[in-house]
Amino acid sequence: MSNLKDIKSEIEKYANDSNLTELQIVEKLEKHYFDKEVNKNLTLYKKGKKKVSEITKDLKISPRKFYAILEKKKIEHKKYKKE
Repeated sequence: MSNLKDIKSEIEKYANDSNLTELQIVEKLEKHYFDKEVNKNLTLYKKGKKKVSEITKDLKISPRKFYAILEKKKIEHKKYKKE
């Protein structure tokens, strides 16, 4: 419980030093750690050690969002045509 209080106090200190609210700081932290997990999974995807379904399950995102990330980072992948 004391660790949570320490984290909260650090966020409050950072909020006082910067012109951000606590919620904005938490959103930035969430985005940072999500991007970190995505990059780790992308390296496994490139090596062929992890499939798209496993990655989307781990990250709790839709396959469309994952393919959008691949497009954004210009990583080659199979494109399936809907007919």
